[in-house]
Amino acid sequence: MKIQEVARRARVSTATVSRTINNPSLVDPQTAKRVWKAVEDLGYYPNSQARSLVSGRSRILGLIVSDITNPFFPELIKGFEDVAIQHEYEIMISSTNYDSSRMAICVRRMLERKVEGVAIMTSEMDKHLVDQLTHRNVPMVFLDVGPTGDRVHNIVVDYAMGINEAVNHLLSLGHRRIGFIGGPPGLKSARIRRSAFLRSLGQHGIDRDARIVEAGDHTVDGGLAAMTRMLHSGCGPTAVLASNDLTAIGMMRAVRRAGLVVPRDISIVGFDDIRLAEFTEPPLTTVRLSRTELGERAFQALLSNLDGQPRRSENKVETHLVVRETTCPVHSRSAS
Repeated sequence: MKIQEVARRARVSTATVSRTINNPSLVDPQTAKRVWKAVEDLGYYPNSQARSLVSGRSRILGLIVSDITNPFFPELIKGFEDVAIQHEYEIMISSTNYDSSRMAICVRRMLERKVEGVAIMTSEMDKHLVDQLTHRNVPMVFLDVGPTGDRVHNIVVDYAMGINEAVNHLLSLGHRRIGFIGGPPGLKSARIRRSAFLRSLGQHGIDRDARIVEAGDHTVDGGLAAMTRMLHSGCGPTAVLASNDLTAIGMMRAVRRAGLVVPRDISIVGFDDIRLAEFTEPPLTTVRLSRTELGERAFQALLSNLDGQPRRSENKVETHLVVRETTCPVHSRSAS
């Protein structure tokens, strides 16, 4: 289907069809209505590259995430994409796999495609790459990291809110030996979660035992290995928080392999509330971080720059505990 056929059907010139598609404000409403009916009747799909050349806009937004295999990120992508589609934008997705060199490739590809804005939904940041985007006047939004300023937004997650709720929940169940398995030390969001946990313990006057604070890597295997080390240390935690849900799922497997039962012997709390969390056995108590809200906030932050709307340079997203079945009152045997 060619634009000439649409023009013949609508009884207008090809230039009028082009203006209707790319800049409808310049076309008489009745004429535009006739053109759009011809477009619909004929099933015409405008060439997006040609439209970009005419309008000077690609209507493509970049979205960079850390790990596409972690269910957290596809859910975030869906939230971003849903609102992008509503506003007639396409998205170009890249996954860094926590690798700065791979992130450089992601950014270069996006610049080649002339993206109109980039949402960097990962806690890694390379200043050189940010400078590249800034030099080309590309609006950006970051998650937890990055500068704020002209055409740059930062979405800040209140990790401490949900972690405090989790610690208070466990304390109300009688737990006092509460452990923590974190994420990659190089990941800012993982460091923030660990610090928030330790600060919460301190606020309740609970001394930290180094044997029940382990490092993981935000994977199921990492959670399994870290929890196994903790159990073998003989430190005897009655409850353990995880830096994310995949870690918590691995921890549950380690507890089961040790001949123990969740939550009777050890209560477990995750973080993120990925869709899978409610389908574990037993269903996982976790801290909810809304990926839909993150995706929508990121898109709206970019859109405010593209459309010249008033903006806030920083957005804060809350986190809250979701109680399911992996936590219960401490047993006297476990607490002794």
